[in-house]
Amino acid sequence: MKFNVPYGNKHQPLELDPAYLLAVLEPRRLPAAIDGKHLVERALAQPLGSARLGDISRQKSARNAVIVVNDITRPTPYETMLPPLLAEMGNAGIKDENITMIVATGIHRPHTEEDNQAILGEELCRRYRIVNHDCDHNLMSLGPLSNGMELVINRTAAEADLLVTTGVVGLHYFAGYSGGRKSILPGLASRPVIEANHQMMSDPRACLGNYRNNPVSDLMMEAAYRVGVDFILNVVTHSKYDIAFCAAGEVRQAWLAAVEFCEEMVTIPITARADIVVASCGGYPKDINMYQAQKALDAAALAVKPGGTIILAAECREGLGEDVFQEWIESATCRQDIIDRFHRRFQLGGHKAYAICRTLDQADVILVSSMDADKVRQLFMTPADDLQQALQTARLRLGSQATVILMPEAPKLGVRLKADE
Repeated sequence: MKFNVPYGNKHQPLELDPAYLLAVLEPRRLPAAIDGKHLVERALAQPLGSARLGDISRQKSARNAVIVVNDITRPTPYETMLPPLLAEMGNAGIKDENITMIVATGIHRPHTEEDNQAILGEELCRRYRIVNHDCDHNLMSLGPLSNGMELVINRTAAEADLLVTTGVVGLHYFAGYSGGRKSILPGLASRPVIEANHQMMSDPRACLGNYRNNPVSDLMMEAAYRVGVDFILNVVTHSKYDIAFCAAGEVRQAWLAAVEFCEEMVTIPITARADIVVASCGGYPKDINMYQAQKALDAAALAVKPGGTIILAAECREGLGEDVFQEWIESATCRQDIIDRFHRRFQLGGHKAYAICRTLDQADVILVSSMDADKVRQLFMTPADDLQQALQTARLRLGSQATVILMPEAPKLGVRLKADE
C-alpha cells in the first residue's frame, strides 16, 4: 500500500506491506458539508455560561479590547473566526483603533510582519494593532496563585477593558488539551511563571489527553480567571483550517465543551501496539522545528510496543528551534544527563529535551528531517534520508515481520488500548 505522509509543505512517499500494517490512525472526520462560518456565528450567538460578547462589552462600558491570538506554530482558522468576533465588538461600539491583538508567543520567537499576514491576512493586519507578547517585558503582577506562585502576566492584556482569547483545542502532551486557559498561561505569562508551570509536567497526571485533576491544567485555569478573561472563542479542527466544532463563552464551560467534542474525535482505540510506529506531525508549521515536532512523539509512544521503534517525519526547517532546548541537547553526553538536569535545575526549553528522553526510554526513534545527521544523533535519534530508508532500518533491527501503525497527524491523536477499557 502506498501513502503520502505530510512533511513540511510537501509529502514523503511510503510503501507498506498490508500484511503487517495494523492500522492507519487518523482523527474521526465529520461530513465535509459543515460550514465553519456558520459554526462560529452560532457559537457567538449562543455562548455557553455567559452573555453575548457585545452585551458583555456594553455592560462593562468597554472602550478598548484585547484579543489573544495563537502564534504561527498553532494553525488556527482566523479568516473564519475573527470577522464575526470583530463584528460583535464593532456593534458594541469598540472602534478598530482601540482593538489590540496580542500574539500569545509564550517563550516562542516573536512574529514577523510576514507571519502576521500569513495567519491573520493583510486586511486585519492593516486595520488592527498587532503586537507580540514578550515574556520578559511589559508585565505586571496579579499576586500569588493557590500554589504560592506569583502570577506575572502581559500588562496590556491585564489592563484591557475587554479580554477575549481565541484558539484551537487539541491534544497537549502535558496540559492534556490545548486552548482555553492556555492562551493566558503560558501564552501571555512571564518567563519564570511559564517555567514553574512547565516544571510540573513531571507529575504523572500531567500527560497527553488528561484534563481531569491535572495540576498543570488546573493552574492554567486559575490564571485565566485571575487575569479576568471575559470571553473565549475556541474551535476544534479537522485539518489545518477546517472547523469541526466551535464553542464560545465563559472560559471553563466553553473550553470543556470543545475538549469533550475533541476527545470523542481524536481518541482512537487500538487492539494492539505495533513494533514500528510511523508518525508525522502533520506537516508545516507543526514540524517547523524539533521543539514543536516533539509533540508527535508523545502520541506515537502510546501506540508503540516497549522496545519498538518510532519513525518520525518532521522537516525541522528551523532546526532545533529554541535556544535553551538546543543547549541542553548539545551539551548532553547521554540521555541521563538531561533527565538529571531537569530535576536538578529546571529551565524552560529544557523540558522538551526531557520529554524526548522519556520517549527514548520506551522506544528507539528514527528521524527523517532536513537537519544534518550529526545534529540528529545529538538528539539520541537515528537519522534517515527518507521514510522508506527509515522503515528498512527499523526492520533490520526488529525483523521483516514487524508490525506497523501509521499516524499521519500524530499530534492530533490520543490512542487507547482496547484491553485497558
